[in-house]
Amino acid sequence: MSTQFDKIAEHAAADGKVAADEVLQLRRECWPDGIISKSEAEAIFSLNDKLAERGPEWTDFFVEALSVFTVMQLEPKGYVSDENAEWLKGRIDHDGVLGSMAECELVMKIFERARNVPQSMKDWVIDRMEHAVLEGTGPTRDGGQLEKGNVNAAEANLLRRAIFAPASDRPGAVGRNEADLLFRLKDATLGADNAPEWKQLFVQGVGNYLQGYHLPNAQISRERAAELDIFMADTSRSVGRFVGRMAKASPNVFGQVFGKREAAPAMEARALDARRVDSAEQAWLDGKIHADGQVDEYEQALLDFLAEG
Repeated sequence: MSTQFDKIAEHAAADGKVAADEVLQLRRECWPDGIISKSEAEAIFSLNDKLAERGPEWTDFFVEALSVFTVMQLEPKGYVSDENAEWLKGRIDHDGVLGSMAECELVMKIFERARNVPQSMKDWVIDRMEHAVLEGTGPTRDGGQLEKGNVNAAEANLLRRAIFAPASDRPGAVGRNEADLLFRLKDATLGADNAPEWKQLFVQGVGNYLQGYHLPNAQISRERAAELDIFMADTSRSVGRFVGRMAKASPNVFGQVFGKREAAPAMEARALDARRVDSAEQAWLDGKIHADGQVDEYEQALLDFLAEG
């Protein structure tokens, strides 16, 4: 870590903020090559903890630098390692909550940038997002506010980003854990001053879980990605001979091994089949709706949406 960073950090600790020109100095001093070391990542987090004010320049730097460190610096790129996941959770959990706009944006950016993250991190994010929406206060990156006890438009937007992110439970779609989250939030804020965007997200999110079409095996583990990278990087003659023998023995084998674009009719049939709520999904939905013996306005909107589908 540079002496310049230490000076800026000392100044920030004194007055609780980092000016825009100081952020520019940080970019030049500790991130000239686009690589963040572990010690630099620790120092950036420590500085963020000391700030009373976090302007957009600081938040942009914090999110960009630490998401690159967490997601893009270890091979295979695009996958969060168990070590980095535990490090990030520990840094944020020092006070038990997503403590600032910068931390919240960092988590969102990691899930949007990564191809996959450990399951423990997915479970952790669901828990922290639930707490942030129900208990959090303060500004969000897009100018909105976290408000306690309700779901406003800014919070609905954060939830939408989280549950549809590429590294979420079901990339581009809603998984069971996320649908459970939506129901818990609905129950906890029923009758509160919620934004229309929240009802829309609840209906669309749960409806997507029940009816949404998603690609099977859309995610692979970090370990599997590393194995595939090693295989593809091996230019030895033995690999070449193996590929040649496979191609001669079965001309269609590569479509089966590496994936082949599905014919349009088959894709349409699978999409239509996905829209049918199966018995297990129906039992889950019945349990949610009948838990309190009445159908509230959100559940009725969901049922109307499913009936139209």
